[in-house]
Amino acid sequence: MKYAFYFFPLLFLVACAQNTSGKQKVEDTSVTIDKVVIDVDPNLFLEPSLAEAVSTVACTLSDGTKTTCYKIVSSSSPSDHQMGPWCPTNISDGAEAGGVWVEGGEIYDVDGAFIENMAAFYDDDTWQMYDANGDIFRTKTKEDCANAANPNVGAEYKNFCVECLPSYLTDITQEYLIPVRPVRTGATLAFGGGGPGGKPDGPPKGRPDDGGPGNRPGGGPPAGGPGGRPGGGMMVRGVAFNGIRFDGPAPTHAILGAYTLAPFDDAGGHINLHAGYHYHAATGVSTKITQADGHAGMIGYAMDGHGIYERLDANGKEATDLDDCRGHYDEVRGYHYHVDKAGANNFINCLSGAYVE
Repeated sequence: MKYAFYFFPLLFLVACAQNTSGKQKVEDTSVTIDKVVIDVDPNLFLEPSLAEAVSTVACTLSDGTKTTCYKIVSSSSPSDHQMGPWCPTNISDGAEAGGVWVEGGEIYDVDGAFIENMAAFYDDDTWQMYDANGDIFRTKTKEDCANAANPNVGAEYKNFCVECLPSYLTDITQEYLIPVRPVRTGATLAFGGGGPGGKPDGPPKGRPDDGGPGNRPGGGPPAGGPGGRPGGGMMVRGVAFNGIRFDGPAPTHAILGAYTLAPFDDAGGHINLHAGYHYHAATGVSTKITQADGHAGMIGYAMDGHGIYERLDANGKEATDLDDCRGHYDEVRGYHYHVDKAGANNFINCLSGAYVE
């Protein structure tokens, strides 16, 4: 089966519990000191995916630490896999012609049959995304992409499959600063909003606040820039080795509420005209670093510099000691995170380390 995902981030700071197993506590504080701290390895990033070579810059982290960060400038074009497809063209098309969608914690192929059966799937006869010949209503131009992604999308795009193509992007780069050496803090940053997609009993009526046009495919620039939002909080969870960002949950309720569908491709990504190509789920397509001891493979770095790993290890098992952020510690990898399952429309739940605001 293939997979699909979206993005949505309303964010705020809250405290979140952390596992201190295998660590020492600094006396009279809640800050933990890891016995093993693994620096970010800039050589793991794929040069063909970057707009410029990884460099080091002075930076100040959210806890006030003055340190050095790696500057990652992404070209928004992964060199390790193709982008798309997203929308099939006819209800007779197979899974290879479309992307994926998430619903109720599960992932579904967006093939012709999925489009044909949306009325039954969502128990809502309003869904009719194809004509008498079985041809699927799709966005076909850059203007369509922008208009259909607008939070106030017009009725003319009702029952459209929304896809924004790589050819619509011109000279888009995204810059990320990640501390060379991760710094654990006593407080953690939890990501607010988002979560699993629309409910199985049908898309919500109306258009709940989805955080602005930057959170819909093709929409405007994300509030606060690529790394955050006004007033604090993080939108970007981390960066894959191909320079593509792990984004917050897609606003699936808002997308479905407009009677549109905006699939992810098989890599869990889609395109925003201002933010470029980005991921909403880890599906095992992008580059990973396998671990000699059978631990889950590494797929990138969180914005606090801690490694991000796949959910399951080589035996198909998930770690049982993850903290509230989906992180834990071992003496090979230090503190690190494991992503949520693809159908959860989520990567990690919070950051345990300081980050560049």
